[in-house]
Amino acid sequence: MKKLDFVNRTTLKVENIEGFMVRKVTRFGTGAKVDCLKEYIGKMVYVVVCKEEGGDEE
Repeated sequence: MKKLDFVNRTTLKVENIEGFMVRKVTRFGTGAKVDCLKEYIGKMVYVVVCKEEGGDEE
């Protein structure tokens, strides 16, 4: 798998969104994954990595 660039910032402003979800990254083979609703298949998404742990609202 190609390694993607990571933008290291402390704030993010995104406009024109449908909403957001809090999910936990889990192991998947030699990588990782984030589960998402199938209604978002084919849509552009952003994954935001937080410094502190938490947000286990599943």
